[in-house]
Amino acid sequence: MTLSITVSDRFREAAADWGDDRLVDEERALETKAEQALLEIEHLVAGSSEVSFEVDGETIRHEPSDDLEAYLQRQADAYGLDPADVLALHVDLFARAFLEDEGGSGPDWSDDPRPGR
Repeated sequence: MTLSITVSDRFREAAADWGDDRLVDEERALETKAEQALLEIEHLVAGSSEVSFEVDGETIRHEPSDDLEAYLQRQADAYGLDPADVLALHVDLFARAFLEDEGGSGPDWSDDPRPGR
């Protein structure tokens, strides 16, 4: 089963930030962030280290592993959602993963008296 999701504004912004930091165009950044998110989800659920997906504009199409497909179906059934909607929620959770600077997500070291801080 192939699941199709539309990227959220949050995901698109994270991909743009990721791409800007690496001087990568928007299309490539979106594809890379989609791969990162899908790999994390597949790895957590199925222990997989490969994903089958394609990005077409604002749409991500993913062929989930059997384990992930079953997992998404269980969640969809439990909450009255479509499996693609559940996948979209999980992908969005990983939108800001792998970004170096989260703008205040960690401690503020600006007044740290140690050298180099």
